[in-house]
Amino acid sequence: MKKALSYIVSQIVDDPEKVEIAEKEDQGMINFSITVAPSDMGKIIGKNGKVIRAIRNVIKISAIKQNKKINIALLENSA
Repeated sequence: MKKALSYIVSQIVDDPEKVEIAEKEDQGMINFSITVAPSDMGKIIGKNGKVIRAIRNVIKISAIKQNKKINIALLENSA
């Protein structure tokens, strides 16, 4: 799932080198934290959050097939 998420996000942004995805698992829940360049935040969020919502739905399908629960958070890069 992390590989698919990384591929999707890196194809959307202008600066794919700055994409960082952290994966953390606890109590059966997989948490993904996405960090991108500040200039690419708008592209990942999309109009009214449509792009990030679509990304979450696509990855959620993969998680459901594996009987897992996921959470995807978009973090702001302070640098």
